[in-house]
Amino acid sequence: MSKGPGVEKMFDAIADRYDLMNRLMTFGQDRRWREFVVEKAGDPGNGWVLDLASGTGDIAALFHQKASSAKIIGADFSRNMLARANKRFADQQIFWQACDANKLPYDNDVFEAVSFGYLLRNVDDSLHVLKQVYRVLAERGRVVCLDTTPPKKNLLYPFIRLYLAVIIPLLGMLIARDSDAYAYLTGSTMDFHEAEQLAELFRRAGFNKVGFKKFMFGTIAVHWGEK
Repeated sequence: MSKGPGVEKMFDAIADRYDLMNRLMTFGQDRRWREFVVEKAGDPGNGWVLDLASGTGDIAALFHQKASSAKIIGADFSRNMLARANKRFADQQIFWQACDANKLPYDNDVFEAVSFGYLLRNVDDSLHVLKQVYRVLAERGRVVCLDTTPPKKNLLYPFIRLYLAVIIPLLGMLIARDSDAYAYLTGSTMDFHEAEQLAELFRRAGFNKVGFKKFMFGTIAVHWGEK
């Protein structure tokens, strides 16, 4: 069964508390990761930039601030998330659009950069989505992905697993009033591709100059590549 309808409903439900939960879960480090995403995307000039799974709009807004000549689209399939993004950044010239990453409604070779945060762990076929991203990127366009990655089984592993399996769902219950949503989000971290495996999927989709960097005790990774 496709993840899509359930994931869409879940994100619609937690949209109002999503930003606060992100700050708490990451101890405020999520801002630094998003800045790194925009940095790795390079300078799009006055071209088009697509931020997929844009959520409440933070990455799209960073692109707008750091590449003021670029034309920015923030896209997500959760309309509640997009409504919050539009409210938060109403003073910025960002085009908010509802779309499905499995079938991007854009022409080939359009975007100078495509970014996405926490998208691939919520789709059924990561490689298919990466091929869609490859299709819409212009030649020498750059893709940058921020997502979770399973932690390595070392001395910290039991503590990290406790944090993911118990603490985050508890925060979800107290702050977002939805422990099930955050139990899913942490579970999807443990079941997701390891960073090295995801890098190989980028290569299989056609990207070159693929690399990645891990953050937060190896539970977050930023991947990048070029068309």
